[in-house]
Amino acid sequence: MMTSEQGSMPEPGEIVVCTVREITSHGIYVNLDQYGGMNGFLHVSEISTGWVRNIERVARPQQRLVLKVIRADRTRKEIDLSLRQVTNEERRAKVIEWKRAERAQTIMNAVRKKVSLEEKQLNECVTKMVEQFGSLYAALEMAAKKGEKAFAGLELPQEFLTVVVETATEKIVPPKYEIGAIVEVSSKAPDGVQQIKKTLLAAASSSPGSAEIKITYAGAPRYRIRITADDYKQAEKIMASVLDKVKDGLGKHGAFNFKREISRKYGGAS
Repeated sequence: MMTSEQGSMPEPGEIVVCTVREITSHGIYVNLDQYGGMNGFLHVSEISTGWVRNIERVARPQQRLVLKVIRADRTRKEIDLSLRQVTNEERRAKVIEWKRAERAQTIMNAVRKKVSLEEKQLNECVTKMVEQFGSLYAALEMAAKKGEKAFAGLELPQEFLTVVVETATEKIVPPKYEIGAIVEVSSKAPDGVQQIKKTLLAAASSSPGSAEIKITYAGAPRYRIRITADDYKQAEKIMASVLDKVKDGLGKHGAFNFKREISRKYGGAS
């Protein structure tokens, strides 16, 4: 169980992960997993926008639910929650965040077993990583991607750095983003065919850093462009550059248009 926020209280409007403790005719009692198992209550009126005939069909004991805090009484430590007010996007984002937090905790548990540092030192290292990257998972993902240089300036013990990078590299596959487009090109120039080939080859060979550009034949006069990069913004920037290179390379005798294809992400945590 994640208890990083144990002792604090959630704020109204906050999305939280809860475990069902008890189901009654008037609602569901839960434990807030991120807050040390703090008690919360989901009233039947906040389960659905419609009438709930049988609450037991909505949830079962020990099931995890993503809920929204609608009231937090700090004096009595009572938390009222809602299921119907949680959007699909909020639920999806919270589940991803929760899975990443659990995965990060699992990795750090493995690190703890391999280093000789005291618990206080370990906690100080984790705090520095979270402050730098926003979350423990983001820090570990960066460790898997860039190695020890990801933590330059943090003054972490070498033993800790070595084990963190080794463990993160073993457990985390850094995400990649892939976007695509279909381009239609033609040229009325005397050497139009050669000009098109030359233009496409030049565009395909302009890949910066770790990004990858692939241009494949998709049936005259169509070609498929696929860009793979470490982040979506980088991929979009490269795609824009490639499309400009193709268009400019065809010159005044060329014709050019394109249609974007579905993008996707792979690797990382989802």
